[in-house]
Amino acid sequence: MMLTKMKNLRYIFSLLSLVLFLPSCNDAFLDREPLDAISDVNFWQNSEQLLLAVNGAYAYLKAKNTVDMENLGDNTVWPTSTSYRLISSGNYNNDLGTLNTEWVNAYEGIRRCNHFLENYQKAEMSDEALKSRYAAEVRFVRAYLYSYLTFLYGDVPHVTKALNVGDPELYGPRDDRDEIVAWILDELTALADDLPVSYPNSDFGRITKGAALGWKSRVALFYGQYEVAEQAAKLVMDLGHYALYPDYYELFTSEADASKNPGNKETMLSRIHTTDVSMHNLSREIQVPDQSARWNPTKSLVDAYLCADGRPIDDSPLYDESSYAALFEDRDPRMKMTILSPGSPWGGREDGNEANTDNSTYTAPKFNQNRQGSVTATGYYFSKYCDLDAVPTYNRDENDIIIMRYAEVLLNYAEARLEQGTLTQADLDMTINLLRERVGMHPMDINELSAWGMDLREEIRRERRVELVLEGQRYFDILRWKRGDLLAQDVKGMKKEFILRQQDVESVPADEEGYIVFLTGNTFQQDKHYLWPVPLKQRDLNPNLDQNPNW
Repeated sequence: MMLTKMKNLRYIFSLLSLVLFLPSCNDAFLDREPLDAISDVNFWQNSEQLLLAVNGAYAYLKAKNTVDMENLGDNTVWPTSTSYRLISSGNYNNDLGTLNTEWVNAYEGIRRCNHFLENYQKAEMSDEALKSRYAAEVRFVRAYLYSYLTFLYGDVPHVTKALNVGDPELYGPRDDRDEIVAWILDELTALADDLPVSYPNSDFGRITKGAALGWKSRVALFYGQYEVAEQAAKLVMDLGHYALYPDYYELFTSEADASKNPGNKETMLSRIHTTDVSMHNLSREIQVPDQSARWNPTKSLVDAYLCADGRPIDDSPLYDESSYAALFEDRDPRMKMTILSPGSPWGGREDGNEANTDNSTYTAPKFNQNRQGSVTATGYYFSKYCDLDAVPTYNRDENDIIIMRYAEVLLNYAEARLEQGTLTQADLDMTINLLRERVGMHPMDINELSAWGMDLREEIRRERRVELVLEGQRYFDILRWKRGDLLAQDVKGMKKEFILRQQDVESVPADEEGYIVFLTGNTFQQDKHYLWPVPLKQRDLNPNLDQNPNW
């Protein structure tokens, strides 16, 4: 969002939460128009006030917690016990705090959006198109929030008006997910017409037509509405506005932030971060220099990267597991751009090689808990999304967090075509092979895959995994593919024999092939875990909320 308008949003959010969301009251004295504060009576008057209210709704788009949700899947593991790890491993109940937090935050945002949509027409504006655009932006945020609610909980209360204390709808039942999804898709179709294709770069971050249609393709894909997903993705492609950023690694650094870099035509929607106004801690968590790294790539992810010839590691003559460093050679180039490889710059201070005197260069994984360097639980670290300048200090990362980018739209289109049985080589060449061409990877060829005995669907899914890792989508892909078995597997890491200081891992268990076993006891019940339970606290507040199966 344009920096001049958004600089003080963190204060505006706090103000608006007091102004716009206090429960209504029937006391005649309290109903008097306030003389020294903003209220509904004197707020909804002009364009400037509407913009403040619209910007308040943007606070409910996920920021770093978009990336945090990656810990729900099988790409990475947080070393200490966290709510996300409990969910990923299937070891949680309906009183887990994260379940309620996700529910409450979504409905707070929905109420904010509903309140705006009930009042914005009161403003006197000569530019009716701008007023309609503001409403479309808020409607998008509301549809976005309902998307996550239905992804996670299934049936949820579908509320399209701002509820106050005493409203009977506060105690209503859950509504059918299919009906809500139909509403979401209709909303995204309609509101896209009131949004521009682009804004001036100084205003980047506002919802565009492409973001609305791209989100529609994501939602439709999740629910198996492949024709709808294909059509929405194709509409984005046909806008002619988006293109892949030339450098995959750089795309996730502050240098390529689309809010600052007009050359970035790939990022379609992101949460903007600004020095001393809105920052986060992602880079430091990835390579925290005196504790355990919070993001630990799994063996499952490392093994997913194809060799440079386009074949999987168990079927390629290029695969070399003779040493830790050899694992990174002759692989899909995105592997080194995502997972830290020996010889790379890093911010984790000491690594696991006592002979390495250059703390700016990584050579080996560290397991020694001496607080002198970044420790890994699996033997791997991430490099994607890690701005080394932000690692030394706490919560000083101003890198924008991507919510949607053009690469996903291309992947959505390819998968939707595949599931309808209409995918052609020409489709691959204008989608997935553009992603591979960017990094210099062997192209995907349908005939070649067939000759090698490789399954096309599995390769489409693999492509999505390695392209979008750390972007918060893996868990939701596993849910929609009904591949909960992937979450039930043990979480593993590197071969113990490659660790330089063996004394640091003497008590660490390994499997029969010598790979670190970090986490066991994972479970996934097919009749239960594809949906989160309705939070216990919400059912205590509203007894009319029924529960998901087997919870």
